[in-house]
Amino acid sequence: MTPAIAFLNSAGVAFKVHEFESMQGRSYGREAASALGLPEERVFKTLVVKVDFQRLAVAVLPVSGELNLKLFAAAAEGKRAAVAPAREAERATGYVLGGISPLGQRQTLLTVLDSSALRHATIFVSGGRRGLELELSGSLLRSLCHAKVTTIARAGATG
Repeated sequence: MTPAIAFLNSAGVAFKVHEFESMQGRSYGREAASALGLPEERVFKTLVVKVDFQRLAVAVLPVSGELNLKLFAAAAEGKRAAVAPAREAERATGYVLGGISPLGQRQTLLTVLDSSALRHATIFVSGGRRGLELELSGSLLRSLCHAKVTTIARAGATG
């Protein structure tokens, strides 16, 4: 059981677990969408972002989109944003790259959820390891993560 699943169990909320064999390619989110037969707009990736070169925050957006760093910085009340180095992201969250979940992280970080998450009955996010996805409503994710909801994605991602 991952920290994300333990977190959801302790919250007593409804969610589903989906497992698949991960080929550990470069685009983990797209791999999940393909393996589970889902449209990429319903599978969300979790990125750890460094705001103003010092504080970490979390971006949750569809794998079909690309993080708009300018919009994210504004949502995080900063001036600049950049995707955090992998080792820093792993250290802060307690998860490995490709398995970073927005739930059950080691540190509590500001989370910004792309507004498209609320357009679907359910969305899929990493369950805390590669090959494990959790299905839950976007509004439930927002509540559990105390996430700020706004547009942070633009179309046309590479992963």
